[in-house]
Amino acid sequence: MNIRKISTLSVFVATVSLLVPQRAVTAQTNSGSVQTAAPHDGQHDFDFEIGKWHAHLRYLRHRLAGSNDWEEFDGTVVTTPFMDGKGNLTEMNVVSPTSHRNIRNIAVRLYNPTSHQWSIYGADDKSGVFDPPQIGQFNGNRGEFYASDIYQGRQVYIRFVWQNLSPTRTHFEQAFSADGGKTWEVNWIYDGTRMTGPS
Repeated sequence: MNIRKISTLSVFVATVSLLVPQRAVTAQTNSGSVQTAAPHDGQHDFDFEIGKWHAHLRYLRHRLAGSNDWEEFDGTVVTTPFMDGKGNLTEMNVVSPTSHRNIRNIAVRLYNPTSHQWSIYGADDKSGVFDPPQIGQFNGNRGEFYASDIYQGRQVYIRFVWQNLSPTRTHFEQAFSADGGKTWEVNWIYDGTRMTGPS
C-alpha cells in the first residue's frame, strides 16, 4: 500500500543500492574453493498477495512530529496478477468509521529478472501520479523495499516491510527516516485477512 502525501522526486539509485542488501549466498566446497549460489528467483514472492482481502489500516496523522495520533480504517484490498506473474496490481479502498475519510490507492509491482528485485509504484486518487518506486526483495517471508523522497520540504528515506504471515494473513508497514536511515518512524500499518468469494 503506497500512500505518501509527498511530492515526486527521482529515486537516488546509489542510496537504494546501499540500503537494500543484495543476497549473495556462498558455499565452501570440499576442495576449499568458494562458490556463489544462483540468486533467488523472486518472481513469485508476491503470489501470497493475490486475491481479495479485508483491510484494516492504522494511519499516523502527523508524521515525523513525535505524534502518536493514529486514525483507523477498514475496507478491502484486491490484488490481481499480470504478465505471467512478473507484475501485479493492488487496489485499496478503505474508510474511517470516525472521520468517514476515504483512502483509495493503487500499487503496481514489477519484477526485474536481472536484478532479482521488485519495484513498487504507488498512486492515490488525489495526486494522480506515481510516487518514486520502492525497490527491494524478499528474504523468506519478509520483504524490504526502499526509496528516497521529499516530505514537507525534508528529504526522507522510505521503507516498506511486507510479511507473508500465512495463507490467510498478511502484514505491511511503511516507515520514514529523516536521519539517513539511523532511526525509523512507522506511519502506516496494514493488516490483511483473506476473504472468500469472487474478487
